[in-house]
Amino acid sequence: MVGQGASDQEIAKTLNLAEGTVKTHVSAILQRLTLTNRVQAAILAYEAGLGNP
Repeated sequence: MVGQGASDQEIAKTLNLAEGTVKTHVSAILQRLTLTNRVQAAILAYEAGLGNP
């Protein structure tokens, strides 16, 4: 969902999670992929065929 440009709030609502939980997971994803921001994650997802342009 990050790759599709969804905000933490949108992801939390869709998955019935607390926004803080989503932020924690997004931060962990960025760290593990050695990315510095969500835009980089979205680009990576798009290049991998997981996101929308």
